[in-house]
Amino acid sequence: MPHEELPFWLVNVPRDQWPSECPDFLRDISDKDKGIIGTPDEEYRVLRWDEVRAIVDSNRVDKFHRLPSELRRYRQFTHRLERDYGSIMNFIVNERLKWGSMEPRGKPFQFDGAFDTLPGLTSIFTRAEDIKILYNDWPYGIDADIVHLVVWTKFELDDDPDTGLSTAESHKQIDEYVQKTFATKVKELVWFKNWKSLKSVHAVEHFHVMLYRPDAAFLREITNGDVPMTEKFE
Repeated sequence: MPHEELPFWLVNVPRDQWPSECPDFLRDISDKDKGIIGTPDEEYRVLRWDEVRAIVDSNRVDKFHRLPSELRRYRQFTHRLERDYGSIMNFIVNERLKWGSMEPRGKPFQFDGAFDTLPGLTSIFTRAEDIKILYNDWPYGIDADIVHLVVWTKFELDDDPDTGLSTAESHKQIDEYVQKTFATKVKELVWFKNWKSLKSVHAVEHFHVMLYRPDAAFLREITNGDVPMTEKFE
């Protein structure tokens, strides 16, 4: 049977594993996700490093998508989390981050409005216990040489209420942290903070870092030996 005739929820599923009806975890999802999940994996082309850089540089992070079969697994995974933990946030905080408290230990940075005259901002990234670097559990469809990490913080990273994008001072704060933490070890990297409308986890502050061909030992050190959930979930 040609894949075009299949309902989206059967695409990329071995015929002997076809469910008799649309699974609960794929009901009430967006038309965009239905279109992606209904695309055969072999028709999906992963993004190369130059394409990833171009997407981030142009702030078109909405163009990042997961491999169709991975998006299906992601939807199944988050559906299970909401059932077993009550919310994705509960799972992230208690199981992934293992933060007993969301109260930051570091002193919040107070911006005085003199952004252009300061040689550098006093960092808000002052306490290691307020920050955790983990793998993106469900990375986008990108080249295998690109490693996708997420930096989680207990403190807020300010957004412009009108645009939903990082403020100038917040952007500089994050960039300084990324340069200090990653750029000394990895030659090529990009970082971005998702638009509010694109965030899958709203309640815990975070931003994304993508590294091109990073050293494996550095990754083990910076993530404390983390393993993404996509490698654990069955």
